[in-house]
Amino acid sequence: MTMAQGFLKKVQVQTYFALTLAISWSGLILVGGAGLFAGTNWQTDPRFLPAIQTMLLGPPIAGILSTVLFSGTTGLRDLFARLTRWRIPGRWYAVALLSAPLLQGGVLAALSRFSPIYLPAIISSSDKSGLLLPAIAYGLVGGLVEELGWTGFVIPRLRKRFSVLATGVIVGVVWGVWHILQMWWVGSTSFADVPAGIFLPVYFLTAIAALTAYRVLMAWIYDRTASLFVAVLMHGSYIVCTLFVLAPPTTGMPFLVYSGVFVVVLWLAVAVAVRVAGLRVPGARAS
Repeated sequence: MTMAQGFLKKVQVQTYFALTLAISWSGLILVGGAGLFAGTNWQTDPRFLPAIQTMLLGPPIAGILSTVLFSGTTGLRDLFARLTRWRIPGRWYAVALLSAPLLQGGVLAALSRFSPIYLPAIISSSDKSGLLLPAIAYGLVGGLVEELGWTGFVIPRLRKRFSVLATGVIVGVVWGVWHILQMWWVGSTSFADVPAGIFLPVYFLTAIAALTAYRVLMAWIYDRTASLFVAVLMHGSYIVCTLFVLAPPTTGMPFLVYSGVFVVVLWLAVAVAVRVAGLRVPGARAS
């Protein structure tokens, strides 16, 4: 093994992170940079969706390239074997598919007792199938392309050194930062009655904290199943719920309240998982 090969072997995860951020951010800026930097309304700017779709290319391209670079064709076969591993106990499917709707739904049910603005989108929508079907499609596609990298490449490598909890936090923070340009575009026209200098930092922090907590739960499920297929479904469930079906039409302070409560509930779920399943055990499968 040459010195260069030895160095690269030590920085496999860092290489993946760098590739993912470079591909995703450069793609988003190339396609939608004019709208992003001008602060246009993301809901009406036709460049927003193509920019996000381009951003999604980062994790799968970086994941497959990194797998081939560090593990060759053997690693690639293993990656796709885990993607098709679906014969696992049904309870893990239940946890993967229901965690997001139950946690988010519980938050919205509680908040809607104080204001109807927190009612889930699916309740107020006049075209429920028109909301639900595209949401499922986006969830499955988004979950698939992203998890080829985050879970397919990074999680197994970090688990050789760290506990499930630490692995989830590391990947979750980077996953959250990966969304930062998307958050900036969305947040720049969503602050309403809250000064942008307050809204944007709070929005960024709560969004990253929420993604990190959910990633810890995803790392736990993957640790118990070794199924990339289930990781795709769990990611897709989060997209369907938080971006479409359950997303309340809030901006400004109501949005920050909802986001803050949701983060607390997600981390309470993580605390329960840590307590029950021993997610702090390093270098070994949690129980």
